[in-house]
Amino acid sequence: MNGITGQDLIAACSAIGAGIAMIAGVGPGIGQGYAAGQGAAAVGRNPGARGNIMSTMLLGQAVAETTGLYGFAVAIILLFANPLL
Repeated sequence: MNGITGQDLIAACSAIGAGIAMIAGVGPGIGQGYAAGQGAAAVGRNPGARGNIMSTMLLGQAVAETTGLYGFAVAIILLFANPLL
């Protein structure tokens, strides 16, 4: 490990950690797509309940999106405001 300092190692591990944190965006994407599909199917079965179905679906999608946003925030902190360096 000649030429690699401790700070270089921390920066490399932080970049890997940021990449792993961004994997958290995959789950909300899949979940929101599934919720939208199920919401559209529910509106197709019962058009009279469209308002309730849409508001419930949008609330669920907003809650699911927070996981992805937290992962994004952690990745940005690790890359640009690294507290470990």
